[in-house]
Formats: sequence, C-alpha cells, structure tokens
Amino acid sequence: MTTATKDLRRLAEEAAEELAGATAAEALEWTARTFGDRFIVASNMQDAVLIDLAVRAKPDVDVLFLETGYHFAETVGTRDAVEVTYPSIRIVNTEAAQSVADQEAEFGLLNRTDPTQCCFLRKVVPLRRALANYDAWVTGVRRVDAPTRASTPIVQWDERNGLVKVNPIAPWTDEEFREYIDAGGILENPLVGEGYLSIGCAPCTAKPLPGQDARSGRWAGSAKTECGLHG
Repeated sequence: MTTATKDLRRLAEEAAEELAGATAAEALEWTARTFGDRFIVASNMQDAVLIDLAVRAKPDVDVLFLETGYHFAETVGTRDAVEVTYPSIRIVNTEAAQSVADQEAEFGLLNRTDPTQCCFLRKVVPLRRALANYDAWVTGVRRVDAPTRASTPIVQWDERNGLVKVNPIAPWTDEEFREYIDAGGILENPLVGEGYLSIGCAPCTAKPLPGQDARSGRWAGSAKTECGLHG
C-alpha cells in the first residue's frame, strides 16, 4: 500500500466517525472541501437526487455513468436530460472494453448464463478503471435498499477500489427520498412511475411484486442480489 493510499484510508476512517451523523449536505460539503476535483458522483440515472444534492456543494462536479450497452432507452434519456438540467456538470460515460456485440459473439448472452460475469465485465471493471482517476467517489446507496446495505456508513474506505467512498443519503428513508423528489421537482426515470423501483440493465430488471423490496426486481428468480459495485 502506497503512502498516499494509507493517507486516504486514514482519512476515511477518521471521517467515518466524525460524519457518522452528518446530513447529506454536510457530507457532500466535506467531500467537495476535502477532495476538490478528485471525486466523482456515481449515478445509475434512476433519478437525479444525488446529482442535485452534489451540485449544491460543487456545481461542476463529475458524474459517472456506466454505459453498459444494456440500459433501457428511458435510462439513457434520463442521463441526457440530467446533462441539460445541470449544464455545469461533466458526465463521464464509462464503457466496457468489449462492445455488447463483441461480448455476445464471444460468450453468448452472459446476462442469462452468467450474470455475475456480465456485471463484472460491463460494470465492475469499467468502474475500477474510472475510479483510478479519483481519490473518492459518492454513491446513492441507502440502508433501506436491501438487507445487504443495512449497515452502510456515510463515509467508508473502499478496499476493493482503493479510495474513499461517501454515501451521503445512506440514512434516508423511502419517505424522505420521495419528499426530496416531490419538493424539488427532481428528474426521475419515467420507468419508476411504471413500477420499476430499482433500475439496472434491461435484461436483468423487472418490476418487483407487491410487498417485496425494491431490489427484488433485479435478477429476479436468481440468488444474485448485487452487481458487484457495492459488495
């Protein structure tokens, strides 16, 4: 581990305690003040909540979008609308090494036969490559998303990617999240209104059944619950 990495890790550990009870605005202000241009906000373009919060701390913030090649048209449209609505941001579109056509020619439909490997090639590897240019990244992970996310801290050390990870809305309830969208008229993927409560790639996303958690529509019918970006 390099000295710079050790310093970042120590910073994350200290901030985890100091910002344990921070609001989203406080967490993002700390991130902008601490990292300047060396952080990026990740968005799957289900909505622009995290982006709207981040631009208040840094109007020209970098926004990461993993262009997997399998997105719904509505998701790509939301990304384009976000870029118009927040003209000062810079959207970093990150793609896999292989095109969808080349991947399918070599491996077939991995999203059906081996979705974990598909996520690895089209999400995890491109994310790792993009994050290598930064010291911190900001995510929209919330504790209520799924049992696997219930203990998500506001600041943590991302061992896998070797940088600081900030989760400013981790404590938000679904009610608080919806209130922010409605009060601010925040952009939202139109698929949400159609019942898609957790939106990923089109082949692996379905509407959750009544009474099930939002992420139950991801890789429905399989034991897979995470794409590998957050665990």
